[in-house]
Amino acid sequence: MSKGTGAPAAPEAAATGRVTKWLVGIAAVAMLAGLLFGYDQGIIAGALAGIEKDFHPSTLVIEIITSWVTLGALAGALVAGTLADELGRRQTIILAAVLFAGGAVIEAAAPGSWVLLVGRLVVGFGVGVASVAAPLYASEMAPPRLRGAFVSMYQLAITLGIFVAYLGTQELAAADFSWRLMLGLSIVPGILLAVAMFPLPDSPVWYIKEGRRKEAAKTVHDMRPHADVDADLRAITDGLGTKQVSWGEVFTRNWRKPLMLGVGLAILQQLTGINAVIYYADRIFAAAGFQSAAAQLTATTGSIGAVNVLLTFVAVAFVDRLGRRPLLLWGLVGMGISLVAMGASFQWLDDGAVANATAAGQPTTTAIVLLVAMMVFIGSFAFSLGPVVWTVINEIYPSTVRGRGVAVATAANWGAAWIVAQFFLSLTTWIGEGPTFYLFAAMCVVSFAFVWFLLPETKGKTLDQIQQMWLGRVEGGADAAPTN
Repeated sequence: MSKGTGAPAAPEAAATGRVTKWLVGIAAVAMLAGLLFGYDQGIIAGALAGIEKDFHPSTLVIEIITSWVTLGALAGALVAGTLADELGRRQTIILAAVLFAGGAVIEAAAPGSWVLLVGRLVVGFGVGVASVAAPLYASEMAPPRLRGAFVSMYQLAITLGIFVAYLGTQELAAADFSWRLMLGLSIVPGILLAVAMFPLPDSPVWYIKEGRRKEAAKTVHDMRPHADVDADLRAITDGLGTKQVSWGEVFTRNWRKPLMLGVGLAILQQLTGINAVIYYADRIFAAAGFQSAAAQLTATTGSIGAVNVLLTFVAVAFVDRLGRRPLLLWGLVGMGISLVAMGASFQWLDDGAVANATAAGQPTTTAIVLLVAMMVFIGSFAFSLGPVVWTVINEIYPSTVRGRGVAVATAANWGAAWIVAQFFLSLTTWIGEGPTFYLFAAMCVVSFAFVWFLLPETKGKTLDQIQQMWLGRVEGGADAAPTN
């Protein structure tokens, strides 16, 4: 075919346009699923003051309202694996959107604390389902060269949601019934997620699992028009096998290594203290000398909201270029150093100096050091453990058990998040703020060793190649050393 005629350009352009349309849709689903979680995670801190004013809940009830959304998410994540396998990735994501929007309505209309708690649990359940189904869908739909970036978009959207929530808190804090509006606005990403999901197909992995080869072939062709569709479908079919898969398959010897890696990374992501910093940022800054609510909110918005968003773009841009391991290792170094600095800052605080600085309307020098350290911590997490852990979790499990394997790891993540959120303040009361941050720093050292010695690099590998990597190790009887 002659290059000079220009005849092939039209089909090529049409194919490229079709790919772009589908990829944009997949990215939108991943982003909206993350956005609804991020907004809810960030807005509750601003809503608590209004809730306390209207309902006068006890301290225990306030802790429950804040943290039990995580328990709902844990339950949702456990159920989501089965739902994603039985209903499909697409229907499960739509169900998550409906649950989240319904929970937001209950929250906004709640006549008392316990109805509000029901709304928080429903929202949490929807978030948990979405946290499994949306990254799983993105990992199965995206081309291998873009898989890390697409799954990382979920975490990017979480940071955007948190940032939007912080900004919304600043704008709405002075309004009447502002807490109801704050919580009620979370219905918007829920509705948008359902709308974005409707025109998209399910993943080819699920179609093949259900014996719907024609639909799987169409989906592969729409996603990647120049791919060898038959070869892709054969690889998916071979990976799925022919036997009926049960929950017990997730825990068999063949998949023990990826299960351990996924669950370990999910737990360590939380035990390094990220949610403690996000949930209780205002209290941390108050203890450091940022006494006015406006000063605390400004410090929180800048050190957490903006930095979190900006540095997550680093992961989206480089996770498929540099690889998973380098980003995780460098991020853990930054997190560990900044946590030590935060712990030292609290130990250096002098109550008299804080009182004098507060009277003068200025934070202490130590408080400024704390602010910088917190920005480094958030930024380091944002390009490493935040997005990259979700990428790894959604690519290391084989096709046969991927939905349930992701569900187990995600549930472990939510469980660890609840433990940290529930007991952080008690821990600081028991051993002090400084030692608490030193403990988080120690967990960064543990996480570094975990990644260095156990996690292989999966950059550029297809999902089938990753599956065969685990099988090869089991059959060979020994684990190869991870490669940088």
